Amino acid sequence: MKKKMDIIYEDKELLIINKPAKLLTVGTDKIKDHTLYYEASDYVKKKYPKNKIFIVNRLDKDTSGIVVFAKNEEVKKELQNNWNQIAVVREYLAIVEGKVLKKQGTLKSYLKEDKTLRVYETTESNGLLAITNYEVISSTKVYSLLRITIETGRKNQIRVQLANMGHPIIGDKKYGAVKNPLGRLGLHASYMKLNRKNDKLDLFAKIPKEWKNMFEEVVTYEKNIRY
Repeated sequence: MKKKMDIIYEDKELLIINKPAKLLTVGTDKIKDHTLYYEASDYVKKKYPKNKIFIVNRLDKDTSGIVVFAKNEEVKKELQNNWNQIAVVREYLAIVEGKVLKKQGTLKSYLKEDKTLRVYETTESNGLLAITNYEVISSTKVYSLLRITIETGRKNQIRVQLANMGHPIIGDKKYGAVKNPLGRLGLHASYMKLNRKNDKLDLFAKIPKEWKNMFEEVVTYEKNIRY
């Protein structure tokens, strides 16, 4: 049986969904139907057959969490053209390999993508600036739970910068992880604050329950950010 979409928020202009891991946000040449975009479009058209849906932000296939859709092209352009001013907070939870000793910090580097679609750090002259802030919520000898906020939205930004710090995200074989205790990438887009026109939206994507088995602090984080 097909699992229902986890809708975080909906009004006449927006549809905001908690994307599960292992689901593409949008299609590729090979995959058209099994995507969040396809499911969101199907959902909207069942209510209003002539309506379309437009993607505003994307997550990697293996990342779960908040994805924003617009219900008309004008709203899509408004959001995308002013994304850093409207999405004033974009927060993630990440589980990484190893014990992160420095309790908080800012990762700043320039990123570029090669022909194999792998992102790597490069120089200012030929890369895009990426800024990621992190805070250690909890750690063991084997894993650390991080609270992440991003100031830029580059492809694979969090994954690359944490890996280059020596702490790849669990399950992220592409960027050097060797452990995969959850059977998925340990990255979840948990919270977003949108300040748009007269609307101020606090959006929270439920954290996968299996994360709570690894770190009980996830429960406290969830309560604090939701209430």
